[in-house]
Amino acid sequence: MDRMDKINQFFKREISSMLLLGEIRDPRVKSVTITYVDVSKDLSWAHVGFSILSDDPKDIRDVQAGLDSARGAVRRLLGQRVTLRHVPEVKFVHDNTIAQSVHMAKMFDDLQRERVARDGVEPGEAGSDGTEEAAA
Repeated sequence: MDRMDKINQFFKREISSMLLLGEIRDPRVKSVTITYVDVSKDLSWAHVGFSILSDDPKDIRDVQAGLDSARGAVRRLLGQRVTLRHVPEVKFVHDNTIAQSVHMAKMFDDLQRERVARDGVEPGEAGSDGTEEAAA
């Protein structure tokens, strides 16, 4: 693991801890998960990916506003916990990969149910010759 990976992981752990322990008191950020941190090589910026359980645009905007208002506090707290000459500016970015993954899994489940309804073959069920039957 190189230096930047260590910095990214440290920032992710510390920002997650700030949210979990209530050091960021904004009620809009209670159900936030930090998914990644990407600090620029010159340490000027830290892009912090966050995810929430809701996919409602209003909820996402509210959480984004809460995180944006906490940027200064997050940077100050990071500065107290890290021994870097320069603490990067923090920019929070909504990360919807978890929601996309859930959506894709639901689509695959729906397709599988349609196949079972159409062909009557459960996943992994073998045909009469011992091989799994292919979908038509």
